[in-house]
Amino acid sequence: MYRELDPQGIVLSAPGVGTTLAAQILGRLGDCGRFSSLSSVRSFAGLVPRQRLSGVGGSTGGLTKTGDACLREALFQAADHARKIDPQLAARYHRLMVDAGKHHTSALCSVAAVFLTRVAACLRTGTAYELRDTDGRPISVQEGRAICAERYAAPAEVRSARCTTPRLKIIKKGDGVDTTGVAKRSKPTPVPMPA
Repeated sequence: MYRELDPQGIVLSAPGVGTTLAAQILGRLGDCGRFSSLSSVRSFAGLVPRQRLSGVGGSTGGLTKTGDACLREALFQAADHARKIDPQLAARYHRLMVDAGKHHTSALCSVAAVFLTRVAACLRTGTAYELRDTDGRPISVQEGRAICAERYAAPAEVRSARCTTPRLKIIKKGDGVDTTGVAKRSKPTPVPMPA
């Protein structure tokens, strides 16, 4: 189906997108010409900040998540791969993680929004996605990977400091932990069979 919507393989030309993600993105997004602007495409995917407004003030929060959840998931996966190949996306992710103090999910959300905007622009103009260095020079995939690994890898201490998942609770020996330090799973209690 995606070959009918994208006969030139424009979505496949984007870094981090294979045939499965291309089908999912195109199947959920449909024809990009139906959107009035690129911000409408981001809004359709739910990759815009939630806004709470009143007569007195307002605030912004996380994603609205009102868009297509399957499209958003495909874009997150593609963006996570693309940030390791495209130096411009990698620079954005690195700036958000290291300089702005954002955690991985928040930084990746921003990268996914930019990634979707670029893919939608490519679909609208009928041109393939082109990798460029941060100075605008066209580069190959191999050059992109090398640049991302060399310049924009987030240090391990930054990653651990920005971790949003709760740490495992350390259990003392004798509290359901065997000698190797691995928590034991309790065996299910046998249920007596009726006579």
